[in-house]
Amino acid sequence: MIRVIVRERQAALLEWRIVAVVHRVDWVRVSSIQTIIDLLEAEYGPPSRDSFRPEPIDELVSTILSQHTSDTNTMRAYASLTQTFPDWNAVIEAPIGEVANAIRSGGLANQKAPRIQNVLADIREQRGDFALGFLYDLPVEEALSWLTALHGVGPKTAACVLLFSLNRPVMPVDTHVHRVGLRLGLLPAKTSAERAHGALDADMNADEVYRAHMLLIQHGRRTCKARFPRCAECVLHEQCPSATIYLGEEYDVIN
Repeated sequence: MIRVIVRERQAALLEWRIVAVVHRVDWVRVSSIQTIIDLLEAEYGPPSRDSFRPEPIDELVSTILSQHTSDTNTMRAYASLTQTFPDWNAVIEAPIGEVANAIRSGGLANQKAPRIQNVLADIREQRGDFALGFLYDLPVEEALSWLTALHGVGPKTAACVLLFSLNRPVMPVDTHVHRVGLRLGLLPAKTSAERAHGALDADMNADEVYRAHMLLIQHGRRTCKARFPRCAECVLHEQCPSATIYLGEEYDVIN
């Protein structure tokens, strides 16, 4: 019991120090993002990509459902939604409680249900249907602006639609991409996740952006963890301006 309490105190102290470290790292790109992605691919292998691309409206709804839940729960909630209602018009017209019940397995159903209904209603009002293929022909910034003007759609959701459905070179920035980008100096210190969109995908085509996105997520989950980054075994420790600081803080606290 004492050992558990000590460990929790160590974790809390390290977490506090890590927050401080993130804000001390200057924005100096010691390596290009391409070099970093090449090293990550050598470590984890190339990310696979299904040749099938969902319709933009399907990706949009799925991405809303994916917020604060797992991929498995997202798929369950989406399957339940599309099995419960015959089309998106029916989702709009349904009582909000029925929509919430249909997506209950995805979590936060009472928040996500009105968001989905509002987004679908906005699209139908503006376009007359739910076909979003026209976004492929717009400049990326215009496509992003159109999507984020929809009620409840932020830059990450918009980026997911453009990258995963329409193969546009836009990097979705989730918590892992944001954290890794800050620690590597790919983003200026204190850059919010929302403002990070557009900062990591310059001069990359859609395939390169997808590759970078997936590898940064994998690295964040497996190595560059939020509380205890595994810097000693990280393939990027020589490229990372945070590595020596984190290593010192970790050993001071744990050992």
